[in-house]
Amino acid sequence: MAKRGKPSKSCTKRNMELDRISNLPSDVIGKILSFLPIKEAVKTSILSSKWRFQSAMLPHLVFDDQCFSTQNHKTFENIVYQVLLLHIGPIHTFKLSRPDLPATSEIDRWIRHLSRNSVNELILKIWKGDPYKIPSCLFSCQDMVHLELYNCSLKPPSTCKGFRSLKSLCIDEVTMAQDVFDNLIVSCPLLERLTLTNCCGFTHVKIHAPNLKFFHFEGLFEHVTLQNTLSLAEVYIYLDFDYDRRQAPASYCRLIKFFVHLPHIRRLTIQDYFLQYLAVGALPGKLPKPCLYLSFLSIDIYFSDPCEVLAAQCLLRSSPALQELEIVAHHENQDQAVNVEVKSWLDANQNWSFTQLRLVKITSFSGLEAELDFIKFLLSSSPLLEILTVKPAASVVDSLELLKRLIRFRRASVHSEIVYLEP
Repeated sequence: MAKRGKPSKSCTKRNMELDRISNLPSDVIGKILSFLPIKEAVKTSILSSKWRFQSAMLPHLVFDDQCFSTQNHKTFENIVYQVLLLHIGPIHTFKLSRPDLPATSEIDRWIRHLSRNSVNELILKIWKGDPYKIPSCLFSCQDMVHLELYNCSLKPPSTCKGFRSLKSLCIDEVTMAQDVFDNLIVSCPLLERLTLTNCCGFTHVKIHAPNLKFFHFEGLFEHVTLQNTLSLAEVYIYLDFDYDRRQAPASYCRLIKFFVHLPHIRRLTIQDYFLQYLAVGALPGKLPKPCLYLSFLSIDIYFSDPCEVLAAQCLLRSSPALQELEIVAHHENQDQAVNVEVKSWLDANQNWSFTQLRLVKITSFSGLEAELDFIKFLLSSSPLLEILTVKPAASVVDSLELLKRLIRFRRASVHSEIVYLEP
């Protein structure tokens, strides 16, 4: 009988390496798998029973266009279902985001499965077709901490009591009725981050969230109301339409009403028409309660609009801790500008200075006298200013002449420099 030959050195080395991989500690295997796309993580199940067990316990399930190359919807749906069916243990994160996947009944089945497994983070983005109608079982996910929806519609059951554990809510292109939105926000008592982008079905953005720290809004609304938002530290609002000031009486000051619930605001971005919305009613020289912690401010402003200028002046005077300021100059309807009504920044703020301001950036600068007057005021009132960056609008013809005027302005800070960018 022929003797069996000894294994080659290369074969022995491969076996040793395989044994070493197979015998890695479970926590190390879990760490390795956490860095792999789910497609690659599932493939590791062939290494050993230990790896097979760990790949079935992946806490973060991400199904996107980087995950599986198949363009067949049924194949993709079967893959997702099989992964969920064979999964062991809790699911911390479930993300579904594929550009070619429309809303289907299969997604209902996946969410039903997740609702029984105490999912913590759910990201659902339907990029194709009509909005996906969120099934009622989603509202039973009371352990959910983060919810992100795109192109969906929300209509919770009458028994819904919100999400008691939710801390972060991000909804984009989501449809819901006014009462649904109101109840959703107020019934998330731990909510800390809220992002609303291009939603529809409601026109009054009413925020009642005592733990809210971050609020981002882009889109349309008729009114925005902040109540019990004393923890808010960062606010970004982009209002996407020209607001009619006749909708509010002159005795009413929207600017004061908006800021009364923002005593701890640190970063504020006011874009497009939102300053016009705030500049309604009798504008005070200063807010009754200053923004003592506001260190970053970004504003879109029509320098030819007296009301917007007054609102901006009020806000700047009420921000003694301001360190960084960004201004975007708007120039719509310049032919109808009423520059003669805009009081000089220097005349209106003779006794005011920016004691903490260090960085200023002004973009879309066109060279209007009101804009130049504002820059002159900033340079002469900012003793700690380090850099003033100015980028003119593309329509500016003689940018060199504008630069010459800027560098001749008096500066309160001997260390300040002007950075002039080409349009």
